[in-house]
Amino acid sequence: MSEQRMLDKKIVVGVTGSIAAYKAADLVRRLQDEGAQVRVVMTKAACEFITPLTLQALSGYPVATDLLDPSQEASMGHITLARWADWIVIAPASADTISRLVQGRSDDLLSALCLASESPLAVAPAMNNKMWENQATQDNINILQSRDVHIIGPGSGIQACGELGEGRLIEPLELIAELARLMVPAKLQGKRVLITAGPTYEPIDPVRFIGNRSSGKMGFAVAKAAIEAGAIVTLVAGPVHLTTPNGVKRVNVETAQQMCDAVMTDIEQFDIFVACAAVADYRPEQIESNKIKKTQSANLQLNLKATQDIVSTVAEQKTRPFIVGFAAETQSVTDYAQQKLQRKKLDMIAANQVGDGVGFAEDDNALQVFWESGSEVLPLAPKTQLARDLMTLIIERYDAKDST
Repeated sequence: MSEQRMLDKKIVVGVTGSIAAYKAADLVRRLQDEGAQVRVVMTKAACEFITPLTLQALSGYPVATDLLDPSQEASMGHITLARWADWIVIAPASADTISRLVQGRSDDLLSALCLASESPLAVAPAMNNKMWENQATQDNINILQSRDVHIIGPGSGIQACGELGEGRLIEPLELIAELARLMVPAKLQGKRVLITAGPTYEPIDPVRFIGNRSSGKMGFAVAKAAIEAGAIVTLVAGPVHLTTPNGVKRVNVETAQQMCDAVMTDIEQFDIFVACAAVADYRPEQIESNKIKKTQSANLQLNLKATQDIVSTVAEQKTRPFIVGFAAETQSVTDYAQQKLQRKKLDMIAANQVGDGVGFAEDDNALQVFWESGSEVLPLAPKTQLARDLMTLIIERYDAKDST
């Protein structure tokens, strides 16, 4: 039997009003074959195309159709489902449903569920080709993608109306293959992962500091991906204004030394260390106790001293975790990354180009990942998905090293 790529993943399948609703039956069964636990939510319009009883028989659970179901709302049924789901997959997704998601509607069960959930959302469109090509639909798709909603399909071919073009729901096997790519393997159950994120601020005086442009978005996305993979995650965060992913223990720091101290506390207890933070390489040798006043002199001289190299300090430990470093470079990305991999004795390094609107503070990024015996390019993608792809690589290399 082939590996179950979605073993123990909890997936809510949303079915909306489309002639392609019949394909949801095959999708539910094939998700279960992949090891997933499946619950089904149907809109009123979907019930006109396929009966809830069919999907109930296939999933093994009652199908939810009503927002105000007296048997469910005592425990807030849509909230319960929202918290239960690891993923929500809407297939087929009608043009109307896509529009409702964009508007943030919550007057039916499926839209309320999506609004209440922090789980990843995948949408597989299905509609007439002219409806798909309509600028309103395309604008809605772009908005959903900007919110990190995964759009899967549509396919192209003869449609139920007899017309030819894009808009068909992609086949269940294709849909599952894409979902498997998007999901992080749940292979870090019980493993402890330590991640650093964001910049550090090195004070000059009580008002000023030396810092950098890191937003922390990549590190927070990696923390979320590690949680999705089942890990116990600690996130040491520099001064950023980001929401902590559910289930993550967050430790806030400001300076490089504070980050180093936080990392080295119980470092031997961690299985994987991902050094995603953009830590300052230098700090002022002397911190003024009062604000430095502007004088007639045109120049101000600061003497700087090196900060402690956190990732090298971890690598020197007798009992050390699997170490993943990051390299943000403005030039010669490959050369500098490979040199850093060797020099700092890392297990892996993820390198990216920064500057000129790339890397720092952006929502999308691309990575070149290197390890001793290989490399892989992770193409430009939203940082949330890039983090999942990186975590899949980390798991593969961690398992390979652990088996040697």
